Amino acid sequence: MKTTTSPGKTGGNFYGLGTYLGLAGALLAMIALFSVLSDHFLSYDTFSTLANQIPDLMVLAVGMTFILIIGGIDLSVGSVLALAASAVSVAILGWGWSVLPAAVLGMACAALAGTITGSITVAWRIPSFIVSLGVLEMARGVAYQMTGSRTAYIGDSFAWLSNPLAFGISPSFIIALLVIIVAQLVLTRTVFGRYLIGIGTNEEAVRLAGINPKPYKILVFSLMGLLAGVAALFQISRLEAADPNAGSGLELQVIAAVVIGGTSLMGGRGSVISTFFGVLIISVLAAGLAQIGATEPTKRIITGAVIVIAVVLDTYRSHRASRRG
Repeated sequence: MKTTTSPGKTGGNFYGLGTYLGLAGALLAMIALFSVLSDHFLSYDTFSTLANQIPDLMVLAVGMTFILIIGGIDLSVGSVLALAASAVSVAILGWGWSVLPAAVLGMACAALAGTITGSITVAWRIPSFIVSLGVLEMARGVAYQMTGSRTAYIGDSFAWLSNPLAFGISPSFIIALLVIIVAQLVLTRTVFGRYLIGIGTNEEAVRLAGINPKPYKILVFSLMGLLAGVAALFQISRLEAADPNAGSGLELQVIAAVVIGGTSLMGGRGSVISTFFGVLIISVLAAGLAQIGATEPTKRIITGAVIVIAVVLDTYRSHRASRRG
């Protein structure tokens, strides 16, 4: 089986030093451009603020990388984040729970939502695009019901996650970095990671090899939900509140970051480290456009163009790979 015996296409040969250098070069070029266009962009304050604003996007992008690798997609992540945050607010404000069990409840609710998406997708062979679209609406509706459609102010119970430590970096950013490192190791150094690559490239071949892909696919969606719960805690720590509208449109940023990082929309190919570069690129782009005073329509046009270019490049790479194969 071509894919399961050659994990290098995901973590080694395809995502070699040249690929990482290319993404790093694009990032540095963007930083240089905005440094010229804005007198205040190239500063420690800018980058420390940026680092402390992106942990939720980082962990969500890790989960989306795994989902795209198996050939799926999850549009519900923003709503599931809001669901998890709302569950935390109800536990603390309504039931008088302490921080730890409330956090566990929020992550469990998010993981359950991901499990539902994965189970329905696998059991009835429905495209995850459609299932996650339905879960998006349901999760948002439950979040509104939990909070009465109002922002619930929790206070500083989770503030330690976003309070800067040494060099102005928050614990949430450090945790997100650890998630990225562990996820990359899982993807490139474990049997589980090789199974995911094989499922995304040729699921039938994996099945014929005696491996049941269904539990692995469900597990990946559950993991996506769990990471949405973690992202909810990061967001609560910054806002000191649970907003039922939180995460609206966040799924587009997540997918954009993952695709810009080079993970294939066709499945079977991806890298968590490259996804991290994608997160940095899209975040620096947003921060730079804001600093130079770009209007909202202009920011949307430029961000959309970057996404389209990334998708075109992904299609080109896929066609080249298929011709070589």
